[in-house]
Amino acid sequence: MSQNPSRPDRYRWHAHNARLGEYLGKPEEDGWRRRWYIIIFEAETRAGRRFDEILLLAIVTSVAVVMLDSLPSIHDRAGTLFTVLEWLFTLLFTAEYVMRILVVQKPWRYVLSFYGVIDFVSILPTWLAVFAPEMAYLVDVRLLRLLRVFRVLKLTIYFEEAQVLLRALVNARRKIFVFLGTVFIITIILGTVMYVVEGPQHGFTSIPVSMYWAVVTLTTTGFGDLVPKTPLGQFITSMTILLGYSIIAFPTGIIGAELVNTMRERSPKARTCTHCATEGHDADAVFCKRCATKLPPLSTETASSQ
Repeated sequence: MSQNPSRPDRYRWHAHNARLGEYLGKPEEDGWRRRWYIIIFEAETRAGRRFDEILLLAIVTSVAVVMLDSLPSIHDRAGTLFTVLEWLFTLLFTAEYVMRILVVQKPWRYVLSFYGVIDFVSILPTWLAVFAPEMAYLVDVRLLRLLRVFRVLKLTIYFEEAQVLLRALVNARRKIFVFLGTVFIITIILGTVMYVVEGPQHGFTSIPVSMYWAVVTLTTTGFGDLVPKTPLGQFITSMTILLGYSIIAFPTGIIGAELVNTMRERSPKARTCTHCATEGHDADAVFCKRCATKLPPLSTETASSQ
């Protein structure tokens, strides 16, 4: 990027500097950390877009390799090729992971973040299979290969909708925690009651087993492997199923409400003309698109609405 950016690039230039100041402090003008940070973490430059496109292609291809390698007929014929491709992808993702750590000022913030954990899990299985193949507790090292499919989670960072959904889940975490705690309490109570009512002679051999029945019944799954035999137990089961239908709606409403709030926060503020009352102006609009009257400042309009 040039020292004197043109007007269209000026805002992106300041955005780059702001993010670099947060992660890297004050790097030198032409420092390699700053240049690589822009390439890796920013998608507005040509190099950044190209880096993201290559990474997206590598993620999708690596997941496809894992899926194809699980087919015995294809693995027997192209197992060596799949091994070579897996190592190429592992080296690529390892280099990406190391570079992300090197270019940020607070590496542990990235390492412990959601995407940092996903990046680490995506490269861990192949390296574990090399350094710990003889460990006795690893029944089958090939099971570690299945963890490579978590690379598909790296795709979520490239979609704005995924960011909105993640933000909604974070905002609703306390409500969801309270909801899960309530369901857990209900499960314990129902499991204990059914253990007393039915007893071991009807398959409810312990409270944990009865809690398994409560979870299956509350979620209206109904495997049928554990069913009540007494009239009282059947009545409790009927009430539990009806309760389950009511409980299922709660997390949907919680997440739905937070999703609406998150999308509303991310959307630009509505601009209304004070002369002709025309709505729907962009946040950066200066004049009305219908009567050309100068619009009020966004801060004033927002304050008056509150």
